[in-house]
Amino acid sequence: MSTSTTPAPSSGTEDPPPPRTTAGRARRTRPASPGGWRRALRRDWQLYSLAVLPLLFFLVFRYLPMIGNVIAFRRFEPGGSILGQEWVGLRYVRMFLSDPTFWQVFRNTLWIGGLTLLFCFPIPIVLALLLNEVRRRSLKRFVQSVSYLPHFLSIVIVAGITLQMLATDGPVNHVLGWFGHEPVRFIQEPEWFRTIYVGSEIWQTAGWGTILYLAALTTIDEDLYEAARIDGASRWRQIWHVTLPGIRPTMITLLILNIGTFLAVGFEKVLLLYNPLTYPTADVISTYLYRTGVESNSFSYAAAIGLFEAVIGLILITSANQMSRRTVGTSLW
Repeated sequence: MSTSTTPAPSSGTEDPPPPRTTAGRARRTRPASPGGWRRALRRDWQLYSLAVLPLLFFLVFRYLPMIGNVIAFRRFEPGGSILGQEWVGLRYVRMFLSDPTFWQVFRNTLWIGGLTLLFCFPIPIVLALLLNEVRRRSLKRFVQSVSYLPHFLSIVIVAGITLQMLATDGPVNHVLGWFGHEPVRFIQEPEWFRTIYVGSEIWQTAGWGTILYLAALTTIDEDLYEAARIDGASRWRQIWHVTLPGIRPTMITLLILNIGTFLAVGFEKVLLLYNPLTYPTADVISTYLYRTGVESNSFSYAAAIGLFEAVIGLILITSANQMSRRTVGTSLW
């Protein structure tokens, strides 16, 4: 009589794993409890308290003043209601759009803003690349200190130095006199103002702007340079294919911010450097607003021009951000 026996499982065969439960997954995807932010606030209240003063600053000096833009559409008289007395619609907008003086000021702003962006944006990048190639630490620190120093000077001091250097009896005209050249009235000649403004802006901001790029250069992996050297890349090729792509996000971010402030040409420096003789090329929107609103008490008219400038700046920074996102994949938001 034969008996059938069931073969025993081999010792090498493992039991099937237990079915995977979703308890852990449910635990991970469970939404935070309503009191989670309260616990975080109680735990890290010291850190959150550091944000109170900056938030108050932006609330008081940035967001609350936006309510005053309503006087661009209302007739405002000093001593009356802070939000104006009478609704006039687009009256002041039509006024400055038909004002030839405004369009001259607008063209001057575009010229000075464009020249500032063209020269002041790439020079810090070039300076950072040059400093990155310096191997003598003492020389590098000396150049950095000399280039950073003008940033810590107030705009009043920078404008005073510029006016003294370029005066009719100033050092620049003395040097020109040694070569038999007649003194040049740099401060009184309208065609010289844009050069003076952009030159002083480069001198004051170029060194400080290199700090961000030097910090970005430290994040580049050294293995990329070693791989480039193994492939036979020269130093210029390494800069073009390794260094510049490594700092490209920083470059794009700063470029978008500079484009957003394209029309906001430095009010203080222009106000200190220009004079009635240079109005044809030196008068910009910010100084025109100052003379129209503060000196002439045309607050509604000035508010309409300021609102126009803000809208143009918003369009520029939004367009630059979208173009950057589509072309190079880097954007602010």
